[in-house]
Amino acid sequence: MAHAADPAAELTDFLGRYPDTRFLELLQADMNGILRGKRVGRGEFDSVYRGRIRNCASAVMLDVKGATIPEIPNGSRDGDPDTLARPVPGSLAPVPWLDTPTAQVLLATHHHDGIPFFADPRAVLGRALQALNAMDLHPVIALELEFYLLEPDEDGVTPRPVHGRVPGTTLRQQGLQYAMLEDLWDIEAFLTEVDAVCTAQRIPASTALSEFAPGQLEINLHHVGDPALACDHAVLLKRAIKGVARRHGYGACFMAKPFQEYAGSGLHVHVSLLDGSGRNVFADPAATGALPMSATFRHAIGGTLATMTEGMAIFAPNANSYRRLQPLSFVPLTPNWGYNHRAVAVRIPVSGPEDLRLEHRIAGADANPYLTVAAVLAGIHHGIVERCDPGPMIAEGQIIDDRITLPMRWEAALDEFRNAAVLPRYLGAPYCDIFHACRRSECNRFHAQISNRDYEWYLRAV
Repeated sequence: MAHAADPAAELTDFLGRYPDTRFLELLQADMNGILRGKRVGRGEFDSVYRGRIRNCASAVMLDVKGATIPEIPNGSRDGDPDTLARPVPGSLAPVPWLDTPTAQVLLATHHHDGIPFFADPRAVLGRALQALNAMDLHPVIALELEFYLLEPDEDGVTPRPVHGRVPGTTLRQQGLQYAMLEDLWDIEAFLTEVDAVCTAQRIPASTALSEFAPGQLEINLHHVGDPALACDHAVLLKRAIKGVARRHGYGACFMAKPFQEYAGSGLHVHVSLLDGSGRNVFADPAATGALPMSATFRHAIGGTLATMTEGMAIFAPNANSYRRLQPLSFVPLTPNWGYNHRAVAVRIPVSGPEDLRLEHRIAGADANPYLTVAAVLAGIHHGIVERCDPGPMIAEGQIIDDRITLPMRWEAALDEFRNAAVLPRYLGAPYCDIFHACRRSECNRFHAQISNRDYEWYLRAV
C-alpha cells in the first residue's frame, strides 16, 4: 500500500486500471476500530479527491452499536459539526467480494484548517509517535489477528465455530485440533479468496494458521515501517475477511471471547525500533549469546510493563474482552516478560539482531489497532526516557504461576485509565477524557441490562 504523492493522480491511475468502477466506499475507523462510512457514485469520485467530503465529527466517537454518547459534548449537544475527510494516500483499492465493481478508500479526519481531528484514531497514533520520532527513532510494526469462522447451528440462529468434517461422513471433527492442515483444506476456497483479495488490496498478509479451537484462525501481517499503515492493514484485513466470509456462507467474528468453551482471540503487536541510520536499537552489537538485547530494549520493555495496567481499557475495550482473561489460556494476566515464552505479557521471539523485537500479547482481537499501537509506543518511549527496569526476565521454558495483577473487569480497567499518569501525555488528555467517558457510558449501559442469565440463576430461587 504505497503512499501516493498526488491524490488526483492516484484516482486517475486507479480508474485507468479499473475503468468499470461504479461506486466508492469511504471508510473511517471509529473509537472501537469499526470501519464506518458511506458509498458514493462515480460522479462524486472527484469530490472525494478534491477534499470536498465532510463527515460529522461524532462519527469517530460512536459506541459499538453506532450511537452517539450522551455523556460527551460531541454529537447532539454541540450540533455535531462537520469535519473534513481526506483520502489516506495509497489506500484506494478494489472491493473484489462485491458483485458490482466497487472501490474503497480509507479516510483521515481533519479540522477545516487541515489539522488532524483530535479524536481520529489515526491522529491519536500520530501524537503517540511524535515523541519517538523526535528522538530519531522509528518503529517497525507487524500485527497478528485471531478470529473465528462461524456457521449457523441447526436452529439457524445460534452461532458456532466451523468444524472440520470427518471425510466420507457428516460427522464434525472433535477436539481443538491445533495446526490441523485438514481444517484448512475444508475452507480452502475461503482462504484462497482472502489471499487474492489481500493481493488486490495490497494488504501484506502471510501465514494462515489453524488455532487452538475449531474454526479459529490466525492470519499474520508483514512488518512495515509506518505504524499507521500497519494499523490500516489490520482494519482492512478484518474487513476483507468479513467480506469474503459472507460470500462463502460463513460469518467472521473478531470478538475476544465468543465461546466460553473455546480459546479467546488476540491482537498481538510486534515492534522493533530503528534509528535514523536503520540500525535496530533493540540489539546490542557487542552482545553474545542467543539474546543480544541492548539496554534500550530492556527499558522499552520496562515501559510497556509500567503502562500496561493503565492501558487495559484500550487493550480490552468492552465487556466481552474480559471473558478472554482467564488462567491457563495463553493470555497474560500480569505485566511480565520473557524470551521465547508464550505465557508472558511481552514476549521476545527468537530472532537475530536485525529483527530483534518485542511482542505485546495483551490486546484482544476486538481492540482498536490504532489505539493499541499508540499505547504500546507510548510505553516504549516512556520506558526509554525514564529508564524503566522491567524486572526479572522469565526464562525460556520457565514454569510460571498465573498471578493476576491486571484489571480483570471492565470497570476496574476504566478506573485505571481515568487515573492514568503516562498515557494522556502521549494520546492527548482531551482524547483520553473522551475515550473514558464513551467507554464508561457503554459499560454502565451494558451492565444495566437484565439478561437471560439473571432469570436462569435467580428468578425462581430468589
